[in-house]
Amino acid sequence: MTGGITSIVLAPLIPWPVIAAIGAMALIIVGLALFKRARGVVWRALALGILVLALLNPSLKQEEREPLSDIAVIVVDDSPSQTVGPRREHAKAALDHLRKTLARFDDIEVRVVRVGGRAEAGAGASASASGGESAEARAPEEGTRLFSALGRVLADVPPQRLAGVIMITDGQVHDAPESADKLSFDGPLHVLLSGTRNARDRRLVIEQAPGYGIVGNRIQMVVRIEDMPATAARPTARLFVSRDGGPKQSMDLPVGRKHTFEIEIEHGGPNIFELEIAPVEGELTLANNRAAVVVNGVRDRLRVLLVSGVPHAGERVWRNLLKADPSMDLVHFTILRPPEKQDGTPVRELSLIAFPTRELFEEKLDDFDLIIFDRYHRRGVLPSVYIENIVNYVRRGGAVLESGGPAFATALGLFRTPLGEILPGAPTGKVIEKGYRVKVTKLGRRHPVVSNLAGSQAAPGEGAKQWGRWFRLIEADARRGMVLMEGPGNRPVLILDRAGEGRIAQLLTDHIWLWARGYEGGGPQAELLRRLAHWLMKEPELEENDLRASVRENRLTITRRSLEPDGTPVTVRSPSGEEQTVRLTEQADGRAIGTVAINALGLYRISDRGGKRAVYAIAGTLNPLEFADVRASASRLAPLVRARGGKLAWIADGALPEVRRVRPGRDFSGRGWIGLKANRDYIVKGVREISLLPAILVLLLGLGGLMIAWRREGE
Repeated sequence: MTGGITSIVLAPLIPWPVIAAIGAMALIIVGLALFKRARGVVWRALALGILVLALLNPSLKQEEREPLSDIAVIVVDDSPSQTVGPRREHAKAALDHLRKTLARFDDIEVRVVRVGGRAEAGAGASASASGGESAEARAPEEGTRLFSALGRVLADVPPQRLAGVIMITDGQVHDAPESADKLSFDGPLHVLLSGTRNARDRRLVIEQAPGYGIVGNRIQMVVRIEDMPATAARPTARLFVSRDGGPKQSMDLPVGRKHTFEIEIEHGGPNIFELEIAPVEGELTLANNRAAVVVNGVRDRLRVLLVSGVPHAGERVWRNLLKADPSMDLVHFTILRPPEKQDGTPVRELSLIAFPTRELFEEKLDDFDLIIFDRYHRRGVLPSVYIENIVNYVRRGGAVLESGGPAFATALGLFRTPLGEILPGAPTGKVIEKGYRVKVTKLGRRHPVVSNLAGSQAAPGEGAKQWGRWFRLIEADARRGMVLMEGPGNRPVLILDRAGEGRIAQLLTDHIWLWARGYEGGGPQAELLRRLAHWLMKEPELEENDLRASVRENRLTITRRSLEPDGTPVTVRSPSGEEQTVRLTEQADGRAIGTVAINALGLYRISDRGGKRAVYAIAGTLNPLEFADVRASASRLAPLVRARGGKLAWIADGALPEVRRVRPGRDFSGRGWIGLKANRDYIVKGVREISLLPAILVLLLGLGGLMIAWRREGE
């Protein structure tokens, strides 16, 4: 609707000081005339007044104005704490009431912004210019930040059009300013509180938990159980602790005090501990009774024993590789006495240092994570009893890598010792010495030791053309295990196998050092040997049949690695106990990946094969700020509301306040109502100006007055 308003405006023809001086002179002249009682004073005063008025240039101004609607901003708290009890229903009822009430006003525009929910991608922080609703996602660990979102919305609202701000929240706002002076707007602030007064709650607080721990060692965890509001009595609460979804252990702890307990890190990679406290009667929510802690297990130092049977070109490749890894401690012995030299000289007199066979292979054998035999063959250095100790060491969980040379094909090879019981490849007695390119098997393309090596994705049966040739292969029959690489005639080159709880690998060539020298372009020998050593030492990232899950923002990513394509779906159990199935998409490297949207904090359990294999993923932090205190409270916002003349009302009390329009300077709240400021802002659509003293009129009036005054004076 367009309206008009008329006013008189002055547009002086000369500066105001000059007009003031002329007016003063006119007053003096008129005053002298009055003092002398001269005739024609009135006409003289009229003429001078018209001349002064003409210098002011008065005009009649008429504006065509279009009134602008005021803007009311409604901030809705959609944070996870709003899921407690009936708060969602309270917030919905309040928002519907405000929409219905404000729809009666033609001169007000409503903008709604929801804060703290998991908005879809592309949702902005501010509502559209035409009014409407928008959403802003916030991580729960950041808390409820209503005022930050409000500031972004108000950036698009002219201050002279803001009618006021209404917040629908449980009162747990973590970015509320300390005083009203720091608010980013000038206008009334009203708060409608969801939830109920004087609720009771108990929560679990993780005071201290390390992010890493050494495998086999114990870590300390500090927790506190807190009752809100606190009571004079000091009750106890039962705490349940489980590792990786296993059996729960319980202990009784005093409420309101810190408690320290120790937990052992059993394996490398993520160790997930779930902690839960027993609920108390009448508790507000169980969401903050649980917490999850992820402790990454790391090995202190990986100890490797390298026994080289003879000095050769590839020996330094092994030594350089293992010494370059800062996580490894290497013990290396090279047997210098050639087998053909039998001159009766005692072995101890040929050694630079005495070979501590009894200490290494009997007393401290279990201290090593990996034993590598590099072109080793029997020379009477290691009696059969020590070889049997190594076999038992593997079956108890140890690891052995046999990198064979030509002697492996003879009766002096390790296969003719007790170690042959667990070696997956049996030598045929033939050594092939001709150039060939190693080929990755179909199984190798899916195994993490070989997959995704540079050139490893060549078609099965074809050698990677960018890899240099090798010139020796000890022919062997693969009795068991996994053949990952092949040579000429599909003969195995690299075989991996398990024996008891341990692992064993065979590399049926001693020419991998040619790759290190860059012969014919070389190859990824360093990465291959590193992966091989870490697989033998059971590093989690190199497990060939594995299930992993991780959370990023609001997406749960599931990765399953398997040696055979597996189309079975996985089952995801949310923190609330709800389950859903997720199908994974097969990749070329043995992985299958799937993602699923999540909308709740806590521990997710992902299982496949009927629950036989399960992993866990945590959404959120150890102590999310959002769940530090989930009780509805007016304490944070009440001072701000009072300072701005607004109203704070509990939705649970029943009747929601009506909305009124209030002129600036008046009260913005009263019994049963809240007020929004009526700014009455407008834009000017057009302006018309009409001069009140045209030049010809001024000339006639001025000269006429002077002539009449002159005549009167002449009589």
